[in-house]
Amino acid sequence: MLVPLAVGDCMTREVLTTTPETTVRAAARELSAADVGSLVVIEAEEPVGIVTESDLVDVLADALDPDEVTVGTVMAADLVTIHAGATLERAAELFEQHDVERFPVVEDGELVGLVAVSDLADYLPHLTERRRRVDDAFELDPHPHVPSESPEMAYDHPDWEFAGEGTADGLGVGDVVRFRKRLTDGDVRSFAEASGDTNRLHLDGEFAAQTRFGERIVHGVLTTGVVSAALARLPGLVIYLSQDLRFMGPIGVGDVATAVCRVTEDLEGAKYRLDVAVYDEDGEAAVEGESVVLVDELPAGTESAAVPVEEAAAGDD
Repeated sequence: MLVPLAVGDCMTREVLTTTPETTVRAAARELSAADVGSLVVIEAEEPVGIVTESDLVDVLADALDPDEVTVGTVMAADLVTIHAGATLERAAELFEQHDVERFPVVEDGELVGLVAVSDLADYLPHLTERRRRVDDAFELDPHPHVPSESPEMAYDHPDWEFAGEGTADGLGVGDVVRFRKRLTDGDVRSFAEASGDTNRLHLDGEFAAQTRFGERIVHGVLTTGVVSAALARLPGLVIYLSQDLRFMGPIGVGDVATAVCRVTEDLEGAKYRLDVAVYDEDGEAAVEGESVVLVDELPAGTESAAVPVEEAAAGDD
């Protein structure tokens, strides 16, 4: 399975720091002795700025006294930091957006490393290859087996996409099912009401904007529901027995989530083990893991239970 590379995988963990009160001359000596290009400025145990060689050179260019000018007056105070768990793609986006060379890496407000554009250089070629592999993983089969009326499903929606490979004649190792759905604001609010999970991270945009995610995100369990939707479309009556999942990243509210489930083992007795994953719109894994299902035969004489979407939405009178 693909495990997204994170900032923590390539950052420098031993970071030289200084304080706002340090003089420019003292900071220059620290940079020279360590042969590094920047110092992270710490105050009250938290990073508040960053000072680079060019900042110190500017002091001399302006004919200022390096023994009088302090780091706090020349540092870049509009500090942008990044989380160790952020993907390298996200780091690359931030470097381009803010036009800087390096970011302090923080966890719970504490400095844990430093990541520079140069640190990504060895990884960026791999990002292109990894993205291609992920895109290939959930590209819908151009000739999928898609039952127009599935007796397992009460109804389908025209905006949902489903495809199966190798499932037309029953289930076996190597078969794949995919299910793609946009997880809307309505989905999130309905799930919150049904489950009782009314965490503001999922429902309150202003609150969520102040969190590490910067936006509202879909409930983790709702995200895994896309896996359940894919598995339910395996041939037969599918019963979940177990799942072992890892949450790799969030799905934003309103984003499309794609579940890919591949049969990896026939456990006999109509039981199967599958590798499962959910990908976000950019092809990044949000969920990875495995599931075990039991596939019973459908009830005798079962006919298509497909119900038009309009009828299903209206409910019984």
